[in-house]
Amino acid sequence: MNTLRNKVQLIGNLGNDPEIINLDSGSKLAKFSIATNESYKNSQGEKVVDTQWHNVVAWGKIAEIIENFVTKGKEIAIEGKLTTHSWEDKEGVKRYTTEVVCNELLMLGNK
Repeated sequence: MNTLRNKVQLIGNLGNDPEIINLDSGSKLAKFSIATNESYKNSQGEKVVDTQWHNVVAWGKIAEIIENFVTKGKEIAIEGKLTTHSWEDKEGVKRYTTEVVCNELLMLGNK
């Protein structure tokens, strides 16, 4: 069960082309966001689509694959773990961001 402690699986579409960062070590970092959609009917019986945006980062070989094959609108499945970072902004206010660190990638669809 330990492998289920911090595990995220998402299927969604990229909102923009990934940002690729070449690190001094020679490794690559890919940053992107994917949208997941969930639909339901409200109390009036109307279909409602709820879209959630997820920030994702990928390192090394997965980042290289993303750089070469993944673009805006592409449907992908990812697996990874959640991480949260904090920092202080210019006004001294503590800020947080949560992202998925991708360790598995599957390209889906024809987009």
